[in-house]
Amino acid sequence: MGCDRNVSLETLETALDQALTSIAASRVDIVCFSSIDKKNDEVSLLQLAKKEKKPLQFFTAEELKQVPVPNPSATVQKYMGTPAVSEAAALLAANAGMQDLLVEKHKHLGSDGKNATVSIARMER
Repeated sequence: MGCDRNVSLETLETALDQALTSIAASRVDIVCFSSIDKKNDEVSLLQLAKKEKKPLQFFTAEELKQVPVPNPSATVQKYMGTPAVSEAAALLAANAGMQDLLVEKHKHLGSDGKNATVSIARMER
């Protein structure tokens, strides 16, 4: 997951649910959450992982930028030091390749005026 700083839990949950619905999945199918280490203090991200009782992994920009993704962003590169957060983090957490990316960079602008981005990768359990 990626998000603007101080995004609301509601915005994250809406983005997540939209992404899951697009592949006929639900929150019970989630194995873990992942993001960039610069978000390791993002309150709503921590709340979401706790609420869903799922682990939350963080990766460095250096790790994320090594992952080929279908939707790199110059803006994300400028501010985060990697061309992708949600897609790359999903693939790293799943230890998967691009063929396992089930949801590419689903973006949602919440009622709080903040953006959240969700990508979902297939993970072998």
